[in-house]
Amino acid sequence: MKRSVLICDDEKNIRSGLAMAMELEGYQTFTAEDGQAAWSLINKESIDLVITDLRMPNLSGEELLKRVSSAYPRMPVIILTGHGTIETAVEAMRGGAIDFFTKPVDLDRLSLVVHKAISSSDLYVEHERLKLEVEQLKARNRYDRIIGKSQKMVALMDTVSQVAPTKASVLITGESGVGKELVADAIHELSNRSKGPFIKVHCAALTASLLESELFGHEKGSFTGAVKEKRGRFELADGGTIFLDEIGEIDATTQVKLLRVLQERQFERVGGEKSITVDVRIVCATNRNLPKEIEKGNFREDLYYRLNVVHLDVPPLRERKDDIPLLMTSFLTQFNEENNRRIEGFSNQAKRALLAYDWPGNIRELRNCIESAVVLCRTDVIEVEDLPMHIGKAQNTATVALEVGMTLAEAEKQLIISTLAGCAGNKTKAAQVLGIGRKTLHRKLQEYHIDEA
Repeated sequence: MKRSVLICDDEKNIRSGLAMAMELEGYQTFTAEDGQAAWSLINKESIDLVITDLRMPNLSGEELLKRVSSAYPRMPVIILTGHGTIETAVEAMRGGAIDFFTKPVDLDRLSLVVHKAISSSDLYVEHERLKLEVEQLKARNRYDRIIGKSQKMVALMDTVSQVAPTKASVLITGESGVGKELVADAIHELSNRSKGPFIKVHCAALTASLLESELFGHEKGSFTGAVKEKRGRFELADGGTIFLDEIGEIDATTQVKLLRVLQERQFERVGGEKSITVDVRIVCATNRNLPKEIEKGNFREDLYYRLNVVHLDVPPLRERKDDIPLLMTSFLTQFNEENNRRIEGFSNQAKRALLAYDWPGNIRELRNCIESAVVLCRTDVIEVEDLPMHIGKAQNTATVALEVGMTLAEAEKQLIISTLAGCAGNKTKAAQVLGIGRKTLHRKLQEYHIDEA
């Protein structure tokens, strides 16, 4: 869809000249001879950007700017002025104009400012659309901390909703950083046990002896340092859910005790003789391949089948790239609020880099990346330069081979040819990538005898 530019000036030659220049850049144009006519067009047509003179009859450029800024605060306005009114133009900038140009207008610079302003407006609209989609997605889901509309995530959450109200043990698998703990949270929140305790144990963080005591508790004096009786995590989780993260790390002795809990719902504290009965739903997670660990003799097969009544596999981020824009937007909103920033979105180049990267650290890595970008960003748009260097390099970029001895003119010719090829022959887009106006590009194509067909 063509973007539209309104040109407002009481001098007909300036109106028609600017309109012709904007049309050559691919924009639809509207013209008005004064501020009143421009205001009528703004309220009637779909206008993306306004270019207006300051001194006009009926309604001045200053008054038009005030009306636009009040009624359409996201509509960019560029001011045109004669040399004698530059101070007035600066005042207009303070009033909301994005830039000003003295007459005669530098068309190449105007083209770049118009493109940047409309692109920035598009970024804002896209960011707001994605924010709304995230909110709608959260509203549809009973558990709103997991964001995803990809086929794999929709299927996963459908299964979670079906499994959560049951008593079945659940084994969650997936790479590190994919959000296995969030899935466990969802299972508990959507279950009939949601008002009961939800106890989490990170098995890999504890030694074998400490883990056994942590899970099952111990009696006073059962080992050095056991100065008093301690209730274990299973007792604390009675009537609720226990989440055993990194279940593949537990030792053989603890595996035997855990198997008994699953079979009989009973256990003894370390150093104790009294059997304790609990009503606990067990949810486990691991990034290990447990069938392979069974083959190696590291994990009990009978325990595996007890834990794996329902198996949920959380896909890595590289297999659900449709969800990346939603996650980017959600994290951007979160870190804007946390850091008191007003970043409106991501440049197209930054988006391409984020989508091209394979995210070996999954959602955890993406979250950290966006937080870093929000903190380091110097403007209201996250650029590829604000991303970690290895992510910025992820996008496929064309290269130009420059040989020693090549003149600057020859190097420029090769750059223009490669850029045109990368833009599929679109001269407007190629000019924008090169940072020059379309007329300048057309002149260089003729100068270097580059076929425009």
